[in-house]
Amino acid sequence: MGEPSQIQQEAAQRLLTAYEKHTPIPPLTSDFSELTVEDAYAIQLEQVKRWTADGRTIVGHKVGLTSAAMQKQLGVTEPDFGHLLADFVYSEHEAVPAGRFLQPRVEPEIAFVLGAPLAGPGVTVTEAIAAVDYVIPALEIVDSRVADWKITLADTIADNASSGGYVLGSTPTPLHEVDLRLVGCNFYRNGNVVGTGAGGAVLGSPITSLVWLANTLGRLGTTLEAGEVILPGSVTSMSPVAPGDTFTATFAGLGSVTARFARD
Repeated sequence: MGEPSQIQQEAAQRLLTAYEKHTPIPPLTSDFSELTVEDAYAIQLEQVKRWTADGRTIVGHKVGLTSAAMQKQLGVTEPDFGHLLADFVYSEHEAVPAGRFLQPRVEPEIAFVLGAPLAGPGVTVTEAIAAVDYVIPALEIVDSRVADWKITLADTIADNASSGGYVLGSTPTPLHEVDLRLVGCNFYRNGNVVGTGAGGAVLGSPITSLVWLANTLGRLGTTLEAGEVILPGSVTSMSPVAPGDTFTATFAGLGSVTARFARD
């Protein structure tokens, strides 16, 4: 992509100000009604450029809009992606500061950790499988800088695919030991089941999501690097967060992961 346009820079600044002032903003598309998907990714990348200029580090990527229900809701036929920063990750043993987020929700995912680079376009399923070091249970904290989650496709893409943070479990599993399509998940909030699902809910298989990401980024000149964390999409619907909440996702054959939010 070339240099961002004035509108793209203004939209990026609005989102950056929402982070800074900790105040949601109206949908970008309410003022910039002609925003395209290409515009939205340019807005996202303008923020990434500023974050990395400030010393923050990209450690992975996420894929969103992988469920049929969400794609239907936003009128799209393919996912979107966002960037994961080093300060997005929280450990299971630490209390996640709920107050850091604006409108947080949690969803369970089967995360990939890459052992080799993936450079699209043209990445195949076989190549994607070979590049995975291991999979691990994860809870993604999704968040929106857009007030009341009133997002269109362009709004969520511009807003870094509604990224917030994530927690990884502590049980890595080699990919050859599981069939990701069939891995079942029970999702709990404060001990109560709030969702059930399986890996097949993510585009038929989380591997499909990884292939899509590698090829989409490849067309933009970006390679997925060894060591990156990839969040391929949720296996259940997401759950809202309140201070003091505890979430656990238990994956058959993969173990579990817990996120505990502070009572701040």
